[in-house]
Amino acid sequence: MSAHLDLTARIGSVVLPNPVMTASGTAGHGAELSRYVDLAGLGAVVVKSLSAEPWAGNPAPRVHETTAGMLNSVGLQNPGVEAWLADELPDLVATGARVVASIWGFTVESYEKAAAMLASAPPEVVAVEVNLSCPNVESRRHMFAHSATATAEVVEATAAVGARPRWAKLSPNVTDLTEIAVAALDAGAEAVTLINTVMGLALDPVTRKARLGNFGGGLSGAAIHPVAVRAVNDVHQARPDATIVGVGGVTRAEDVVELLLAGASAVQVGTATFRDPRATGRILRDLETWCRRHKIRRLTDLIGAVQ
Repeated sequence: MSAHLDLTARIGSVVLPNPVMTASGTAGHGAELSRYVDLAGLGAVVVKSLSAEPWAGNPAPRVHETTAGMLNSVGLQNPGVEAWLADELPDLVATGARVVASIWGFTVESYEKAAAMLASAPPEVVAVEVNLSCPNVESRRHMFAHSATATAEVVEATAAVGARPRWAKLSPNVTDLTEIAVAALDAGAEAVTLINTVMGLALDPVTRKARLGNFGGGLSGAAIHPVAVRAVNDVHQARPDATIVGVGGVTRAEDVVELLLAGASAVQVGTATFRDPRATGRILRDLETWCRRHKIRRLTDLIGAVQ
């Protein structure tokens, strides 16, 4: 990389060589994408969300392609933190990647347990993303991220991870995302990740049944990119000091720049990798080209620079 272009990204106390990461749920639990992308060359690899115990996920079918996007209801299937640490993480670390672990749970206590299990993870795990956009059985299966109070309780509980920084991943399916983002930050999150999927439903006109085995699901992909840009901008305007990771429909370098202008310090690439597993590497290269073409010297020249 040219000395005249500094793409260093700072997310709270975490310093990354560039702002492009994978998004949780789209890059597997380990080194699955290493045959397509130099994982060490990315800002970081955010793995699929992990729970304290193994979880089988939702019934099939789990994925349905939509106009400019994808509807999914995988159900957070995962092997559990203990198995991930032993079986998946070593191969990922061997690639030289910086790793962000993602955790979820049905209860505050299960989040706390998952966080505590990661306290002894190797230093290559640079942060923990707390996925708050999952059902809360303590509140009739509402998402934690739908409540500022519940969000704060979970973020506080995940302090069990120790000194490793936490990022709170939030849902756009709320009335006031800013209030919830502020609650997460005030409770100890170093950053907020905006956004998770938008709730959706697809029906088969012939069978009159839902396209997914669990009925509805989460919409991702290019279709939700403007929603992500708006969410990042709203939170940045309300809390200019907040560190934000932007995610949602990133398919090209210009999408990265949009999220940075809105106030993000880094981005994650998700659904694009299903169509092209090399997408993260391509987007990073194109971002470098875009910055040189537009005479951008430092990533910080773009962050929050919307006019």
